[in-house]
Amino acid sequence: MPTFRTIIAAGLAACGAIPAAAATLFMGSYPDQLLIFDEGKAAVTGKLKLDTGLPTSMVLSDDGKRIYVSTITTSGIEVIDTATRRVVSKFSLNDGTTRYRFWGGAADPAGRYFYTMLTKFEKAADRYIVGKPSWGVIDLKLQKVVRSAELDREDERSGGGWRAAYKVSPDGRFLYAFGEKVVIIDTATLKVVDRIDLAKPEGTGLENVGFGGAIDTIRTPGQFVSLFNASDPYIHNKMFGIARFDLNSRQFDFTPVGPAPDNMAGLQMTPDGKQAYTVVTNGKLGNKRCEFWHMDMATSSIVDKAEFPCRSRFRFGMSMDGAKLYIYGASYDIEVYDAKTLKLESTWDLGNDTTGAGMVAVE
Repeated sequence: MPTFRTIIAAGLAACGAIPAAAATLFMGSYPDQLLIFDEGKAAVTGKLKLDTGLPTSMVLSDDGKRIYVSTITTSGIEVIDTATRRVVSKFSLNDGTTRYRFWGGAADPAGRYFYTMLTKFEKAADRYIVGKPSWGVIDLKLQKVVRSAELDREDERSGGGWRAAYKVSPDGRFLYAFGEKVVIIDTATLKVVDRIDLAKPEGTGLENVGFGGAIDTIRTPGQFVSLFNASDPYIHNKMFGIARFDLNSRQFDFTPVGPAPDNMAGLQMTPDGKQAYTVVTNGKLGNKRCEFWHMDMATSSIVDKAEFPCRSRFRFGMSMDGAKLYIYGASYDIEVYDAKTLKLESTWDLGNDTTGAGMVAVE
């Protein structure tokens, strides 16, 4: 993750004092590996084989030292050391008679527990017994599920489903699941303590962009900042805006920006926090239209828009210095756009088909 040193360096680079350092990008790839991509060289410089299978999600720890990769083949978790670019821990939850299905999650600040939503499958003599969706706690040291609690019925959809985004509060007391509502869970009891009627502005036109494994170009300790949808209490018109959550106090403020389009990606901010970008899609199939929206964070207003060629499925990210926007995923390349002009700058060949696991950037 960007440190204060990263942010200061980016600011000096913008003034011409020093060159901006290129980041290393980690991306999931078929059938069982992570690509290591050097932004400066615009090339894949390494690959990490994942013994537990196909990567479906990547989450960077708050200190930037670990990447938690979840895999679907054997319901595994592999932990990557960002400094050495090596796998330091790996295990599968599945065994001969029990299987699990989960999609991403969040580690606690100490890196001991991994919180997620999961479903358990037990093999009987003549069938599999499918458990109910549950909040789950995976002990990364013991390498197994140590606690679980069934979801309340109202949270089976509002909890976000398989592709929810998760955050753990800095004190480790609360888990936040960002889905059709923001669901707040006490990590000690796995009981829901609050629900907030804000939905993340994503739909089927985009593939889980802007949360979880997506690039986080700025982080404020103890806060989660992103785009959300809300509706007014009278005629229920949907609007989108920027919400800032305090992960300790469970308080938030929501600043409306405008009418909600069909689908939106999450927020990508420049290192100084002054500018932000999202991707918007309207229409479907042959009528589908994709645009970059450039927003000023001080005024929470849209200052520029630009259309770009749609893909059937894609993800959206930003370089760590905030100079480039990325369109990638379900393909063998990354389309690179200039953040100032919103025009296509180049296309980087990956040589591998990437998964929906997203992208994580480190120094």
